[in-house]
Amino acid sequence: MTLLQDSPSSAIHTEVPHRLVVTRPPAPPALAGVGTAVAGAPYSQQELLERYGITDPKIRSVFQNSAIDRRFLTLSADGADEAQGDLLRKHRTVAVDMGARAVYAALADAGLDKSDVDYLCCVTTTGFLTPGLSALLIRELGLDPACHRVDVVGMGCNAGLNALNGTAGWAKANPGRVAVMVCAEACSAAYVMDSTMRTAVVNSIFGDGAAAVAVVAPADQGAAFPLPTQGPRVLGFASRIITDALDAMRYDWDDAQHKFSFFLDPDIPYVVGANAGEVVDRLLGGAGLRRRDIVHWLVHSGGKKVIDAVRVNLGLTRHDVRHTTGVLRDYGNLSSGSFLFSYERLAREGAAAPGDYGVLMTMGPGSTIETALVRW
Repeated sequence: MTLLQDSPSSAIHTEVPHRLVVTRPPAPPALAGVGTAVAGAPYSQQELLERYGITDPKIRSVFQNSAIDRRFLTLSADGADEAQGDLLRKHRTVAVDMGARAVYAALADAGLDKSDVDYLCCVTTTGFLTPGLSALLIRELGLDPACHRVDVVGMGCNAGLNALNGTAGWAKANPGRVAVMVCAEACSAAYVMDSTMRTAVVNSIFGDGAAAVAVVAPADQGAAFPLPTQGPRVLGFASRIITDALDAMRYDWDDAQHKFSFFLDPDIPYVVGANAGEVVDRLLGGAGLRRRDIVHWLVHSGGKKVIDAVRVNLGLTRHDVRHTTGVLRDYGNLSSGSFLFSYERLAREGAAAPGDYGVLMTMGPGSTIETALVRW
């Protein structure tokens, strides 16, 4: 596990003539503000079945038993299938629009302005852009062109925590400066419409959405930005790649459709569930904690079976994953930004108290499980 936290035992003592200098490592960064955005129009599962004329009982059952009430999707006006070039253009337009709105919302939540942003990390899997989404958002938002930036592309639903790890590390190394991470996933730009069960599973769960978080580490006295108090501090990360299931979730080229197409193995829920305990216990063990010490659990809304598998294997209650299931119900699977939609709900709920520990968890291609430990 990678620990970001400060502790008395980690202080460095240096002897100099006539005095003892005590230098402490930088304190862990905090989640200063969060914001989300969606695009397109809300569709119920029944509306989508009717829109695309889906009559196969097995495919209808996949949609109807997804635990999803609605999803926001950006679909063609006439319901026609879209060529790959159209999908890529949709991804660019929708990702930039949603990403910008999510960043503005996160900055407003933190009481910050766009002029405060020194680092921008952009995450997306649902399309390919060159220059990257970060360059497009810097122009769209009017950020300082000298802003540090990085793009995380193609990692999938787990990528939000991978990127938060790097963003938190930058914030810790640059105390008092503002880092922003944004996940922008135009999932409707990755849809393939055919009659196969492979595409039906994907088409039944994903929705369009973006989420952003502002991250700031405590600054020295007199610096421009003091440590935000409303959000939790990020203490550490732990991850695991299940290499035996490397091809269980993948985004690859479909020769028959002349498009990129996402594939989900039906056994994914069981693979993720069986491996969730090991990575969580490693995350907590590095901080001297156990599962019973965790008050708040924010798990990626990957799908009903995935959530149930994680919940059962970790011994969680339905209340523990209420925000995870609520996001799935209201938005579907939002890919890399899903966990931030859940975090936003927890923050608005006001249930977290000072001293509470929380675990963030995402799952995605690799197959990969990512976790983070936070404390309010």
